[in-house]
Amino acid sequence: MVDTVAAVAAVLLLTLVTMATRVGGVWIMSYVKITPRIEAFLKYMAVSVLISIVVPTTLAAAPRIWMAVAAAAIVAAVTRSALSAMLVGAAVAAVVKNLGM
Repeated sequence: MVDTVAAVAAVLLLTLVTMATRVGGVWIMSYVKITPRIEAFLKYMAVSVLISIVVPTTLAAAPRIWMAVAAAAIVAAVTRSALSAMLVGAAVAAVVKNLGM
């Protein structure tokens, strides 16, 4: 079992590191001139990070997850709503799991 003091220290350390990266990013970007190219990069960076996490995880998962991600991708493309896509993906995964797949 993890010692309580060690757990609290780890959480505090991770909090400091997270805050330092966020504040540091804002500080560094205050010195960068925002050009259309940098603006486009920043606009699509979150999407590229999400895709880099979802694709390898999906490929390593069960076929029901493939179906859920495919359904979410279709809903996202049609509705342009991330919330709808997440809800549909979760629902498809739950239904397919309950069907025994």
